[in-house]
Amino acid sequence: MILYLHGFRSSPQSAKARRVRDVMEARGQGSQLLCPQLPPSPREAMRLAHKLVSQVPADSLAVIGSSLGGYYATALAEATGCRAVLLNPAVRPAQGLAQHVGPQTAWHSEDQFEFLPEYIDELVSIEVARITRAERYFLIAATGDEVLDWREMVAHYPGAQQRVIDGSDHGLSDFDQYIDEVLAFCA
Repeated sequence: MILYLHGFRSSPQSAKARRVRDVMEARGQGSQLLCPQLPPSPREAMRLAHKLVSQVPADSLAVIGSSLGGYYATALAEATGCRAVLLNPAVRPAQGLAQHVGPQTAWHSEDQFEFLPEYIDELVSIEVARITRAERYFLIAATGDEVLDWREMVAHYPGAQQRVIDGSDHGLSDFDQYIDEVLAFCA
C-alpha cells in the first residue's frame, strides 16, 4: 500500500499525485494507492493519515510526501515504521507557513480555506527533530527549489538514500524521470 500526501494548498490533483496514480493504474496496482485530500489542520491531516493506514502492517506500507506532505510523511514513518519517499519536503514548515495564516485558495480548484494561527503550533507538535532508521527514507531534493532549501532537506535526512537533482523546481516538473525509482523504493 502507498499513501501519497500532498503539500500545502495542493491536492490529489497535483501533477505528481496524478502521475503516481497513472503509473500504478497502468501496472494494475491502482487499488494499492491512497491519495486523500488533506485538511488544512496538521493535527487533522495526521489523524486522517493514521486512520487510512491503521490496518496496514508497516512492512506493507510506504508513504510518499511532497513538500508539507513530506513533513507529514516523516512523522508517519517515525510513528509506524514504514518506508517514506520525500519529494522536496518541508523540514520546519512552522516558520515558513506562519506568513500564510489567513484565507487561502487551493492550487487545483477555486476552493477557499482558512489557515488558522493554531495550525502553526500543530505543526510544531508533530516535528521530527531527528529521523531514526535512515534506510527507511528516500529523499529527492532539487537544488532549483524556489520555495524550500534543498540543503536543509539533505541535512535533515542523514544516512537516507538521497537523490539531489541539479536544477529542477519545487514542483519537480521533471518527476517522470524519477517515478520508477520512487515506486521501486516503495515496493
